[in-house]
Amino acid sequence: MADRVLFVCHANLCRSPMAEYLARRLLADRPVLVSSAGTDARDGFEMHPYAAQIVAEEGGEPTAFTSRTLRAEHLADATLVLTATRRQRSVCTALTPGALHRTFTLRQFGRLAAAAEPPVGSADDPLEAAITAAAHARGRLQPAAPDADDLRDPIGGTVADFRRCAEEIERSLRPLAALIGATG
Repeated sequence: MADRVLFVCHANLCRSPMAEYLARRLLADRPVLVSSAGTDARDGFEMHPYAAQIVAEEGGEPTAFTSRTLRAEHLADATLVLTATRRQRSVCTALTPGALHRTFTLRQFGRLAAAAEPPVGSADDPLEAAITAAAHARGRLQPAAPDADDLRDPIGGTVADFRRCAEEIERSLRPLAALIGATG
């Protein structure tokens, strides 16, 4: 069975869909399934037009996307849960307490993965090994300012705001992809 990464934001229209598509591209050579949901989403809506434009520019197919409401089974099935904000991380862990040790904000996990020391040798489960390595890096890093973990919501902004958000998502995902590659 493939590992699963779940991205969570508020409405599942901007940040988490962009993260889903960017991660799918960055992790294309890995047996990792990527999906997204929203803590306050309603099922069946199209991606925000600016998010869809950015996904299309990155080679994704945004017309197949529909939003979905976060459910406990999504969290239970996920190997790693990456949220846009600390609030969404709290909602996830309240909904499924067993997901606590595998739920991070995207920016937090990006910092941890960048500082992680990959285990020596090849791992049977590279994503699990990456999560463990990132969690061990927690003790070596100085605490970040609380808002450093939150990914700003571009809703109401321009396409440039969405592009900046997508760039921040990709910056946070690159260390995860590199760590998975180093452990597998």
